[in-house]
Amino acid sequence: MKVKEIMTTQVVTVTGGTPVTVIAGLLRENRISGVPVVDAAGVVVGLVSEYDLLARSGETAGDVMTPSVISVSEDTDVEDVRHLLVERRIRRVPVTSGQRLAGIVSRGDVVALLTTEWVCQVCGEAVRDQHPPPRCPRCHAGPERFVMQDPSPGD
Repeated sequence: MKVKEIMTTQVVTVTGGTPVTVIAGLLRENRISGVPVVDAAGVVVGLVSEYDLLARSGETAGDVMTPSVISVSEDTDVEDVRHLLVERRIRRVPVTSGQRLAGIVSRGDVVALLTTEWVCQVCGEAVRDQHPPPRCPRCHAGPERFVMQDPSPGD
């Protein structure tokens, strides 16, 4: 599965000149923990997280942002992003198309895949993924034979 299939495309962004107080308000209002900092062309130049707001002093995004941002392309495998999130201990990864911001993938987006389960109506095989598989791994039934299973309470 590719990142473009799970990324959030309506990304809250700021510019380098955005005041820290405005950024704090955006994080709170949107219930998010960080925002990409983009230039006038939509190129990611940094990232401001809750940690940055607490740990660094400054007036604007440009003052407190983390300038070295790990990003991925839309065609990056979700498994590679999962690895980045775990190994680098980061919460989100901006997704780019060319040089421009196209979306963002968070830990929550990847975790959501763990709760989407498809069940083959022919043999009962369960597969976790955002979309039904092209073929059942057990009986080789086509994707039309899969139904989405509602997660059990507490899952």
